[in-house]
Amino acid sequence: MNPGISNGRSKGGQEGGCLRTKKKELQPALVFEETTQVGEAGLYRFADPSIWTSGMLTTLGNGVQGGKWYSLGDKAFSVKALESAFARVKANNGVPGVDGWTVDRFERQKAENLPRINSELMAGTYRPSPVKRVYIPKPGSKEKRPLGIPTVRDRVVQSALKAGLEPIFEKKFRDGSYGFRPGRSCRQALRRVWLGLKEGRVFVVDADLRKFFDTIPHEVIMRGLDAEVSDGKVLSLVRAYLAQGVLEGGALSPEDEEDEGVPQGSPLSPLLANIALHDLDALMEDTGYEIVRYADDFVILCTTRKQAEEALEAVGSWTETSGLSLHPDKTRIVDYGAGEAFEFLGHQFKNGKVFPRKKSIQNIRNKVRDKTPRTSGQSLQVVIADLNKSLKGWFGYFRACPEGAFESVDSFVRRRLRAILAKRNRISPHGKKTTETRWPNAYFAERGLYSMVKARKAMSTLSKANH
Repeated sequence: MNPGISNGRSKGGQEGGCLRTKKKELQPALVFEETTQVGEAGLYRFADPSIWTSGMLTTLGNGVQGGKWYSLGDKAFSVKALESAFARVKANNGVPGVDGWTVDRFERQKAENLPRINSELMAGTYRPSPVKRVYIPKPGSKEKRPLGIPTVRDRVVQSALKAGLEPIFEKKFRDGSYGFRPGRSCRQALRRVWLGLKEGRVFVVDADLRKFFDTIPHEVIMRGLDAEVSDGKVLSLVRAYLAQGVLEGGALSPEDEEDEGVPQGSPLSPLLANIALHDLDALMEDTGYEIVRYADDFVILCTTRKQAEEALEAVGSWTETSGLSLHPDKTRIVDYGAGEAFEFLGHQFKNGKVFPRKKSIQNIRNKVRDKTPRTSGQSLQVVIADLNKSLKGWFGYFRACPEGAFESVDSFVRRRLRAILAKRNRISPHGKKTTETRWPNAYFAERGLYSMVKARKAMSTLSKANH
């Protein structure tokens, strides 16, 4: 076992795979969504037809001659493919990169831009611009997450490159990988964890890769690419993107000399991350461990403590060999059957139930707080309409949690609205009885305020009716 990594053993805990939680308690309040099985014929419905013809898809299914794709760039870098890539970039919009070009400006000159980019790509003279470094809040942390914003030009090229590569790797990616893959979602990953717990795999390796995106060795990515692609233009372009410089605070760093790290925020980085971690997925699956991974966040479900310890040891050896590292304070073995809890994708699994984790609740409270300043000059209807967007989105993600998980958030929202009304009416916001009597819950319901508790009750009623 890796030094410094806790095994999460509780006092009096028993060895082996004994499921201590009663079966009745492990029944879900609401089953997570089913994973759609599309079959081989529908496996590549996401493939961009400007690149992937029916003949190419047939070759992909049967196996390409020689085992590698050696002529991919001419298709992924065609003007037609770049046109399709720009449509995706436009749909996502986004802010300008280091050159200041907006999506609208690029579109106005698209007729000249795309053929020029195509010529540079085919000649091997295309050079990516540095990314613009910005920092965004990191949920549940005082730290901020660094993002690298590419230029619109580079976003178009990366989108085309991803569209060319993605079907090749989707064919080989393992079933336990869910992050940033077509037709897969967080909720499917959560459902797989939930079902694994119900089936008795209650010793959980709760793992955290330390600064994963900042420390991915470039050679790990390139080795994964080289296993499937031998097109020099494609491989050289990926290397160029991995070595992009960074503009931060007005200072331009040189091209990356550390040979590690992938900027978060680009169209290509999620695919490169999955390529880097594919061998971990394969190692776990081929040795009989059930890994459920979403990008760099993963858990391994085991039936016994011994199996969990062996899985953790295997992960530790793989990360060390691959130039990555496990976080010593955030990686542990959890005995879920004995009542220990673990978190995954914003949810907490404990005692046969699933809840939003505390940080997730704090995040929605912070959003509500930002949208409800007491001195807001907006009408109550406008404030409620704006709140509803956030409340509906948050509930949609956590809707599998029990009704009680939403009561505190609903109550907090109404308190914030009462504080606004109290300020406008020169009433003390701390007079709880006064404000609740004057503006009861029904007052806000009549004005269209979204209630998560009500939405959850409606889902329970519908579920009972369907069964």
